[in-house]
Amino acid sequence: MDFSFNEEQEELRRSARTFLDDHASADSVRAAMESDSGFDPDLWKRISTELGWASIIIPEEHGGIGMGYVELVALLEETGAALLCAPLFSTACLAAQALLSSGDSRQQSALLPGIASGESIATLALAEPDTGWEKTWTAGGVAATATREGDSFVLAGTKKYVTDGQLADLFLIAARAPGSSDREGVSLFAVPADTPELRCEPLTTMDQTRRQSQIGLDGVRLPATALVGDEGGAWEGLERTLQLAVIALAAEQVGGAQRCLDLTVDYAGERVQFGRKIGSFQAIKHKCADMFLLVESARSAAYYAGYAASVNDAELSVLASLAKAYCSEAYFRCAAEAIQIHGGVGFTWEYDVHMHFKRARAGEQLFGTPAYHRELVARSAGL
Repeated sequence: MDFSFNEEQEELRRSARTFLDDHASADSVRAAMESDSGFDPDLWKRISTELGWASIIIPEEHGGIGMGYVELVALLEETGAALLCAPLFSTACLAAQALLSSGDSRQQSALLPGIASGESIATLALAEPDTGWEKTWTAGGVAATATREGDSFVLAGTKKYVTDGQLADLFLIAARAPGSSDREGVSLFAVPADTPELRCEPLTTMDQTRRQSQIGLDGVRLPATALVGDEGGAWEGLERTLQLAVIALAAEQVGGAQRCLDLTVDYAGERVQFGRKIGSFQAIKHKCADMFLLVESARSAAYYAGYAASVNDAELSVLASLAKAYCSEAYFRCAAEAIQIHGGVGFTWEYDVHMHFKRARAGEQLFGTPAYHRELVARSAGL
């Protein structure tokens, strides 16, 4: 079995790397971090319209490119290396995937074309203040309610850690019927950001390259047409969306870990201490070698999980959790070692490694910690 990228996939990687080098440099990342919005609208327009990245997994009948998850993994490895500040992950890997997993052809036809064109920035609102990310992996973690009143639904509750919530034109919000059981009763709703009574507040987070928000829902009234999929039948699609989201995140983390290694090797080859380049010291060589091993192992985990997603492998849930656990820790360890080898300058604004350190630490928590995902793997093995 050949797990290497084919010519088309390699071209996608090369073109993405070239574009990001030219238009999403470290200086542009810093500018986005300092801005109110956290991203460059002109860059997002080019990504969406010229490159079609927002539509990469959206079928052609809905205005997308219609590629698979292997291509998405290849692309996100490059965007992770560049710390791309754009709502690509939230739009393509969360919102679009939730719609595709819902099986609702009506909502797909209505919403996916706008997402594919980049005109509609969308995200998924799933985690909640009292449950966090880890309980979100069980249907019982959905506490927000959706009460049916005639031809309407009234939402109540709060959603937290909503990726790119401050940018979104559209929220896909999970809520349950009051009094429903864990799996039964969870529904998904398409909610425009300008819906009356919906409140979006930015959260203060460590990683300013990927903003998060809190969404207040009390009193939000929606027409029945806002329902995505069957009423009370959304959990299976949301569970698959989470599995695919952590694979996408793992791909980003592989790219970030590789960039930390590259930056560190370059610095070690330039920095002189005690009359020698520090890269000539055995201790530095060992640290770089350890980073290389982490990067290559993480890449294997992410690539295999991406392949499993593309063929709908029966072991997808286990492979997704393995990729999330390993790639999260590998990225953070590479970022931490990069800081150590850079020394004091590693924490300064002028160097890039501190941005990766923050992204890596935040990514460890996103969608559940590595320890929690190892627990999920252990449960699946009956341990």
